[in-house]
Amino acid sequence: MPFLFKKPADMPGSAVPAVLIGCFVAFGGVLFGYDTGTIGGILAMKFWRRLFSTGYTNPKDHLPDVTAAQTSEIVSILSAGTFFGALLSAPLADMLGRRLAMIFNSGVFCFGVILQTAATDIPTFVAGRFFAGLGVGLLSATIPLYQSETAPKWIRGAIVGCYQWAITLGLFLAAIVLNSTKNRDDTGSYRIPIAVQFAWAIILVAGMIILPETPRFLIKKGKTQAAAKSLARLRRLPVDHPALVEELAEIQANHDYEMAIGTASYLACFQAPIRKRLFTGMALQALQQLTGVNFIFYYGTTYFTSAGISNPFIVSVVTSVVNICSTVPGLILVERWGRRPLLMFGAAGMSVCQLIVGSVGTARPNDKASNNALIAFVCIYIFFFACSWGPCAWVVTGEIFPLKARARGLSMTTASNWLLNWAIAYSTPYLVNAGPGNADLGSKVFFIWGAFCCICLLFVYFCIYETKGLSLEQVDELYAKVSSASQSAGFVPTVHFTDVKEVGATEARRSTLADLELAAVRRKSSAAHQEYAKY
Repeated sequence: MPFLFKKPADMPGSAVPAVLIGCFVAFGGVLFGYDTGTIGGILAMKFWRRLFSTGYTNPKDHLPDVTAAQTSEIVSILSAGTFFGALLSAPLADMLGRRLAMIFNSGVFCFGVILQTAATDIPTFVAGRFFAGLGVGLLSATIPLYQSETAPKWIRGAIVGCYQWAITLGLFLAAIVLNSTKNRDDTGSYRIPIAVQFAWAIILVAGMIILPETPRFLIKKGKTQAAAKSLARLRRLPVDHPALVEELAEIQANHDYEMAIGTASYLACFQAPIRKRLFTGMALQALQQLTGVNFIFYYGTTYFTSAGISNPFIVSVVTSVVNICSTVPGLILVERWGRRPLLMFGAAGMSVCQLIVGSVGTARPNDKASNNALIAFVCIYIFFFACSWGPCAWVVTGEIFPLKARARGLSMTTASNWLLNWAIAYSTPYLVNAGPGNADLGSKVFFIWGAFCCICLLFVYFCIYETKGLSLEQVDELYAKVSSASQSAGFVPTVHFTDVKEVGATEARRSTLADLELAAVRRKSSAAHQEYAKY
C-alpha cells in the first residue's frame, strides 16, 4: 500500500511501519467476513438441513429442512451478538487498551467457534453463533479504533478501509471452502468450514502480542513516555525527533482541551458538541446495512437457487471475487477523491443497479437471459458498494470522534450497524420467501434496497463532513468551525492545540474554539511585542 501513495515531502520518518501494522490489524475483518459468508452456504447444504431439521419438510424439494423461523434465528443471532459486543467494546478498549482488548475479543470469538463446530442441534449451534458474534462485535469497533489512532493522516483512510477489504477476503475464503465441502455427506460438510476460523483468530492474536499500543490511548492514560516510544516505533523516528515531539505535544494538548470542556461519559456523547458526530456515525453505519449488501451474502445462495440459477455456489464465489477486487480501488479513491465524493458516487451507482435487478427479476422470473442480467447487475452493484460504502463507512466513523469519546462513539456507531444487520438478517426470510405469513417479495425486495440507496445519496450531501488529509485533532477543529457538511471540503485548519493548552477549564467551557484560537494569537502577538520592546 505505501507504493500506491506518495508520502508528503513535509512528513519526516517512514510510514511503512504504521501502514503494515494497520493492514495487519485489518486482518480481524476476515473473522466477520468469513463467518458471514459461511452461514449462507451451510444453510443450503443438504446434509446440514437433514441433520438439524426438527421434522419440517421443504415443499419445493421435499427434503428435511429448517423452517423460515429457524433460519432467521440462526442467521440473525450472530448480529445480535455483534450488537452487544460492539457496545461492550468501549469499556474493554479503555480499560485493557486497544491491543489487549483485541486479544481478549479473539478468545470470545473462538469460544463461539468451538460451540458451532461441536453442535449437532439447533440450540447449541445458535449459542455458538451468538458468542462468535459477540467476539466479532467486540473486534469490529476496536480494529478501526486501533487503525485510526496509529495511521498517518495522509493515508489513514486507506488503512482503515483495509478492514472492509479484509471482510471481503473472508467472504471469498468462505465461498472457496464451502464449494469444496458442500457435497460431503457427513458432519465435515459444515464442521470443516467452521473450524477453519480458528486459524484466522490465531493469526490475529499472534500479531497483537508483539504490536505496540496506540500512542493516543497511552496519552489518554497519562503514560507520556510510553506514548513517545510507541509513536517512535510507528513513525520510525527517534523519540527526541522534533517532528515526533511536536505530533505528541499536539495529541496531548488536544486531549487536555477536550477534557477541559467536558467528560467522556456515554451521556456526554449524546450532548453537544459530540452529539452531531454520534448521530452522523450511527446513521452512516445503519444506511450501510440498508443498502442490502448482506442480503446477497447471507441469503445469496438461497436466493439464486429460488431464482432458477444453476450452481448458486459458483455464483457466490463470483460475487465474492468481485467484492474483494472492487474494494482495492476504494482504498485508493478514498484518499484521492475524498470521503464525500466517493460515498455519493457509490450511492448513485448502487441505487441504479438495485432498481434494475428488482425490475428484471420481477418482470421475467426464471428466464435464462434475465437471470444472466440479474447476476451481472448484482456484480456491478457489489462493485459500487465495495469501492465506496464498504470501506468508507468504517473510515468516517473511525476519525470523526474526539479522543476522549472515540472508543464509546465507535462502539455505538458500530452497534447501530449490527442492529440493522440483525434486523435485515431476521426479517429477510419473511420478506422474500413464499409461504403462510411471509411477504413473498422475491426480487421485489431490491426495490426496498434501491430506495434506501437514494436516501444514502441525500444523507451524504447534507451530513458527511470531508475529512481527507486532516489529522484526528484537526477533525475536531473542522466540526467546531464548520456548521454545514456541504462547506467542509474547502476547510483549512489553523488551530494548534498546543497554543490553547494553557486555557483554564472554566474559560474553555464558556468559549468557542475560534475564540480560544484568537486569544492564543493575541497572547503570542503581545509576547512578541514585549520581546521587541526590550530592544
